[in-house]
Amino acid sequence: MNNFQKGLFDKIQQNANINPEEVFKVAESVKNADFSDERTVRNLVRHLAKMANKPLSKEKENRIVQSIVNNKIPTDPQSLNNLFKK
Repeated sequence: MNNFQKGLFDKIQQNANINPEEVFKVAESVKNADFSDERTVRNLVRHLAKMANKPLSKEKENRIVQSIVNNKIPTDPQSLNNLFKK
């Protein structure tokens, strides 16, 4: 796992209180997924929000999905945090 992935999993656990093992199971299940496919990404985002028991507005869902599909996910912790907070 690279530093970005570790940081992402750490941030998810901090903000969403999801067990890292659960995140790894989801990550493994989408290991070969096409992240340029909006439907695949949208389903993953919805699944993670449900796991975290966090409400996800359509606006936030769209912003996260488009960031992932367009490969524009921030790599620095502050920008990543802003993506999930908005």
